[in-house]
Amino acid sequence: MTGHRWSAFFNHLCFALNCLLLFLALFSAHLQVPAALQVVGRMHPLLLHFPIVLLLAAVVWETAVQAKSNPLFRSTGDGLLLSAAVSAVVTALMGLFLSREGGYDEETLFWHKWSGVAIALVAWGWYTWRNFLRRANTPARLAAIMSVGALLVAGHQGATLTHGENYLLPPAALAPQQARVPWEEALVFQHLVRPILEAKCMGCHNATKAKGGLVMETEALLLQGGKNGPLWDSTAAQFGLLLQRIHLPLEEKEHMPPKGKAQLTAAEITILRHWIKSGPNFTQKIVDLPANDTLRLLAADRLLTVEEDNYSFVAADETAVRKLNNDYRVVYPLAINSPALGVEFFGAAAFKSEYLSELRGIKEQVVSLNLHNMPVRDEDLPAIALFTNLRTLHLSATAITGTTLGELKNLQALRKLSLSSTAVKTTDLEWLRAMPKLTELYLWNTSVTGQELADWRQQLPHIRIEGGFQGDTVVAKLNAAIIAGERQVFTTSTKVKLKNFIRGAVVRYTLDGSQPDSLTSLISLGDSISIDHACVLTTKTFLPGWISSDVASRSFYKAGHRPDSIVLVRPPDPKYKGEGAKTLANEKVGDTDANTNKWLGYRDNDLETLLYFRQPVQLSSVSVSTLVDLGRYILPAQQIEIWGGTGSQDLVLLKRLRPLQPTGMGAPASRVSFDCTFGSRPISMLKIMVRPVPKLPAWHPGKGERGWVFVDEMFLN
Repeated sequence: MTGHRWSAFFNHLCFALNCLLLFLALFSAHLQVPAALQVVGRMHPLLLHFPIVLLLAAVVWETAVQAKSNPLFRSTGDGLLLSAAVSAVVTALMGLFLSREGGYDEETLFWHKWSGVAIALVAWGWYTWRNFLRRANTPARLAAIMSVGALLVAGHQGATLTHGENYLLPPAALAPQQARVPWEEALVFQHLVRPILEAKCMGCHNATKAKGGLVMETEALLLQGGKNGPLWDSTAAQFGLLLQRIHLPLEEKEHMPPKGKAQLTAAEITILRHWIKSGPNFTQKIVDLPANDTLRLLAADRLLTVEEDNYSFVAADETAVRKLNNDYRVVYPLAINSPALGVEFFGAAAFKSEYLSELRGIKEQVVSLNLHNMPVRDEDLPAIALFTNLRTLHLSATAITGTTLGELKNLQALRKLSLSSTAVKTTDLEWLRAMPKLTELYLWNTSVTGQELADWRQQLPHIRIEGGFQGDTVVAKLNAAIIAGERQVFTTSTKVKLKNFIRGAVVRYTLDGSQPDSLTSLISLGDSISIDHACVLTTKTFLPGWISSDVASRSFYKAGHRPDSIVLVRPPDPKYKGEGAKTLANEKVGDTDANTNKWLGYRDNDLETLLYFRQPVQLSSVSVSTLVDLGRYILPAQQIEIWGGTGSQDLVLLKRLRPLQPTGMGAPASRVSFDCTFGSRPISMLKIMVRPVPKLPAWHPGKGERGWVFVDEMFLN
């Protein structure tokens, strides 16, 4: 009798829970799950195996066992069906609570939810009408088929939600072979970074299962980031959220990938770090990276390329290689764990023939030698011929005449040779007939005529002979000058020093934002530059024989009138509140990191501020200093308005400015000032309004969403 009472209790409980389940499932869009039930919901993966096993056991018992009139059969079957029904409805309720945490593909979640509800209802219905079904074979088989079908659908959709699409079959499929990529065409992101994200991240961050609102399947979605913001910030201390999560201890809840998943290797972390550090670029080719760049070395080690080679020689002594590096020569490994070395020379004025002889200790390991623009003469070719394992040799823009080029016949492994911009003649090329492995020859800007080039192409069809030089003029590029200044915001003047560490290099500069040239721009002689007005200091470094540096610039601001008090009519976003109203006149300009406390950030409201002066001041301009970071949805203001007068009752519009908006992604984060000028007049009160863009444009990954506006300073006059 006791057993019967318990069966009745669980039967009634199962009925009540199924009613609750059906109601919550129908109105799940409005379901708010409290914290305690969220904990219960997270037990869904723990318990879901019980209804699967119990229901399958009940299917086998009810359809396969023949002695259905036996009391033992009935009691065992009753127990299996009731246990399956109770565990199914409890598990389905837990899954429903878990689903409200978000981050799942809606369509997949729909089918998983309703197949789970179906399992609970079918199991309870089977138990309720068990005696009837045991007397009728067809309905019993139909109940079994419905149960198994619902289990298969729910299980498949659940695996898709948890592990991503097509989780079941890949182990049985043939492992795809990594495609061979021509080295010249390999991209840093597509062939080096993306495979890491696919292997270690996209299982939880895909269109089906978007944990944290983050989907990593396309470049636009990567730039958009998740609910916690953008994935990277090349100006932040740890380069942003992605690397911060990766470097958390494994036990930390927010560590990525989660504990139990395949973790990133040290090489994979290094690749992501250097890609983000250099400013994430989705189109950059690996060959465009410097020869000794970490990403290029890692790429050469990881990628299967058409230039893959097997070397029979052993690696050179690392200490000896380090000693051979100096200011004018770099010796570097072509790939990690590879014995092959590359050598490049810089600075034609400092080149000596002895520098080639010094490399004899590693002559077997050198497979790439770049002597472009060096004063190499015919007498130096025998020394070059000692590098018998050379695959690539650049002699472009050297002083060779071609008369002794036959000395290079010993380089039987040579595949690529550049003789561009030399005095080589067609009669000097006969020795090429004895070079079976040579596949590329560059003869741009030589005395070899077009017809002679055509003849050589016909005679040597295995060699691609280029009469137009393409990209082997690699010379050293100067570093940009370091701008060391006392203060970017000053009241009377400030001193700035331009530092450069290459002997003989000249740093030229302008103070109007224009790009310096190598002839007429002002020269920094090492002394400090005194700046007494607002300006944009722009520098560039020059040295004969070197590629001039990139432009380096910094804005300097002269603080004019300072308000006696500032009021923010509307508060900034709590995450970007800076130092409150003080931020707008504290003489601290922000950098390109929006997360510092130097910025006020507005998105849902306009920035509206009131500036008061105890005594009227004569004003003719207001400059609003802002941040533009397209990847973080921070755009120039849609509109800036300056109102002024002697009090709140007589404010008049002094200036309305609509800043020019960008037309596409790609520009790095930068500080931009907008100058609002107007007729000079006495002012006791200013009202300044800065309006963010209400909708991001169609070309932006967040199109249609509201933009941000960030402001750090306002300069008066």
